[in-house]
Amino acid sequence: MSLPFSPDPAIRPEVHGFFDPATNTISYIVHDPASDACAIIDSVMDIDYPAGRLSHASADRMIGMIRDNGWRLEWLIETHVHADHLSAAPYIQEQLGGLLGIGENIVAVQDTFGKVFNEGTEFQRDGSQFDRLFSDGDSYEIGGLTAHVMHTPGHTPACMTHVIGDAAFVGDTLFMPDGGSARADFPGGDARTLYRSTQRVLALPEETRLFMCHDYGPNGRDIKWETSVGEERRHNIHLHDGISEDEFVEMREKRDATLSMPRLILPSLQVNMRAGDVPKDSDGRPMLKVPINVL
Repeated sequence: MSLPFSPDPAIRPEVHGFFDPATNTISYIVHDPASDACAIIDSVMDIDYPAGRLSHASADRMIGMIRDNGWRLEWLIETHVHADHLSAAPYIQEQLGGLLGIGENIVAVQDTFGKVFNEGTEFQRDGSQFDRLFSDGDSYEIGGLTAHVMHTPGHTPACMTHVIGDAAFVGDTLFMPDGGSARADFPGGDARTLYRSTQRVLALPEETRLFMCHDYGPNGRDIKWETSVGEERRHNIHLHDGISEDEFVEMREKRDATLSMPRLILPSLQVNMRAGDVPKDSDGRPMLKVPINVL
């Protein structure tokens, strides 16, 4: 399967993972070993949902590492509009700077969920809340590193995989081999599209390191977030070599029909489609909505 760029597995960025046990999310700092430049991928803002309280302990851990090492933050990357955790991008950007990027199909997500949450005309549905909207095949620089972007929809329309040297950050497109694949039943998701996206990722060189956005420790194993293209092709329970598109679609749709909505989907979507900003009511107070019988 053709790729929109030529991967270079000889380049090895420094990757630091940060696991958030409340949402089973892994955020990353990607550092260029030859400079002080770095990027953050899929940051987390902490929420006590029953109490309606937001905090930033998870983000502060990442900020602390960057400051302690004297690094310079160039990018904050969202692999997609997450439905299970809130982005801390605005808070981090205020502390460290950097540009905020997401896939260009954020506009489709904003249109869909702007209707779900009955947002008014003041909510812009053009992706302008972000600094950069990526298209398939785009690239950007992290110091001397070149990051390449692949459009890998199916979980959501805006999902992108970011390939930086021998490392690929896959968002929710893939899980660890014993975790399989992400659900494809959210609005705009599609199991057949997801299968085709995974095949693009699995066409990367076998030694490519793959970094997951989530891990749930299937069967009680320790949390892990790094594997490889070769390991996925040999051992992924949903997508190992030999699984056909039709077989995957049948499995994925049957499985998705049994899943409940993520615990934080309502606050996450409202915040993340705004690039991490919390919506406000007519008096300017941070406020979230709970639409009834919509999802």
